[in-house]
Amino acid sequence: MTRSHALFVKLRKRTWIRGSTLRTPRSWLLVYIKTVALAASGPDHTFYPLLTSSVSVAIIGAGPAGLMAAQVLSEAGLQVDLFDAMPSVGRKFLLAGRGGLNLTHSEAYDSFVSRFGARQSNIEPWLREFDAEAVRSWAHGLGVETFVGTSGRVFPKEMKAAPLLRSWLQRLRHPGPGGVPVRFHMRHRLVGWAPAAQGESGGIFSFQTPAGEQRVQTSIAILALGGASWPRLGSDGAWVPWFCANGVGVAPLTPANSGFDVATTAARETEKTSSEGTAADEAGWSAYFRERFAGQPLKSVAITVRGDDQTSVFERRGEFVVTETGVEGSLIYAASSLLRGALADKGVATLYLDLLPSHTYAQVLSAVQAPRDGQSLANHLRRRLRLEGVKTALLNELLPRESMRDHELLARAIKSLPIVLAVPRPIEEAISTAGGVRFESLDEFLQISHAPGVFCAGEMLDWEAPTGGYLLTACMASGVRAARGVLRLGTTPA
Repeated sequence: MTRSHALFVKLRKRTWIRGSTLRTPRSWLLVYIKTVALAASGPDHTFYPLLTSSVSVAIIGAGPAGLMAAQVLSEAGLQVDLFDAMPSVGRKFLLAGRGGLNLTHSEAYDSFVSRFGARQSNIEPWLREFDAEAVRSWAHGLGVETFVGTSGRVFPKEMKAAPLLRSWLQRLRHPGPGGVPVRFHMRHRLVGWAPAAQGESGGIFSFQTPAGEQRVQTSIAILALGGASWPRLGSDGAWVPWFCANGVGVAPLTPANSGFDVATTAARETEKTSSEGTAADEAGWSAYFRERFAGQPLKSVAITVRGDDQTSVFERRGEFVVTETGVEGSLIYAASSLLRGALADKGVATLYLDLLPSHTYAQVLSAVQAPRDGQSLANHLRRRLRLEGVKTALLNELLPRESMRDHELLARAIKSLPIVLAVPRPIEEAISTAGGVRFESLDEFLQISHAPGVFCAGEMLDWEAPTGGYLLTACMASGVRAARGVLRLGTTPA
């Protein structure tokens, strides 16, 4: 007997496969086809065909927020059915760990919660229940040791996301004493939501599946549907119109932790039309700069963002990357909320780049004014200030030629080089999104105020944070918060 046939026979004997949908040979054939697909995908993609009309607790979205909510409720003895549109869970979680999974950050609690800006007061209650130290303890409980990097960021010792995710899924499938295994329903794409009738809780959720559309009724649902970044991994923002139609307040989804395109630079202004016919009025870097320096990192720099009165509202050291169209990277992401706000209000945003934050203006001016002894300006800056490569090229790209010859203007630019930004990169390229379900539509445990039994968690909520472990920690904490809200309702264990 093949593995797929054995699994099919086992599933057919399950008492929870029943109802009018299985009365025809074709219906059983569809189940069999899905079972074969499961068998091919291996044991890490356990699939329980949901052909009944109702479940006790549905969690929709198998990212960090949904998985954490599932763990809390499973360990509390509740039967949880977890749905996701993708063939396997945690796709974005795995992507985040591709270059080293940044779980959380080790900085002091007060500094940590301040990273959430205007939404600090909303998110702090989650973090009081599940903070950065709780994330490390959780990982340790799964057999994954962590360490603090030189930047204060916390990583698994193996650096990878896959081993942690495998251990997590093993815990969900095989909880300890008193726990109930989570049932996974992959390839279930949510396509609609109808809230329950007045006086009832939950609602009816419609899914598109390989076997056609299915409707699932539940009295308790936690929705962790993500924002709109990386749509190929499942977060496409398709839920927004359904929520708006059901009277839930939703702030427009916008890119957060994203790069920006630069406005036309001085070098681009003077660049002649290329032989290929490139329009001379295209915005962005010059062809020379783009071709030679796109992908180059700007290390050991600092940026400043100024308010309307030209006083500093953001200053930070770090690094970022020059792209073909502009800039991106951790230092840019940290200021992205302010830069987006300026673009929305004024149509333009400016960041001021300090190429030598360890030097004072006086030191830079003295070096620039020193005799050049017949050397070129580029060699002079390299010899006196160790300023070279993409940093020197950026000065030539952004400054008029006369400024490069003026000692004071050049020194001032080295310490505060204006980079004018034109537009954020598309939301599909963003690491995360801002906007989402407004907190005014939720109670303190993230339950939709006018839809009892329906909770929201994760990136679909109206908040944002910079990279550095803050996003992942808060997503997981929101899952814990929503799950504890469910437990407060007195839901009967399985």
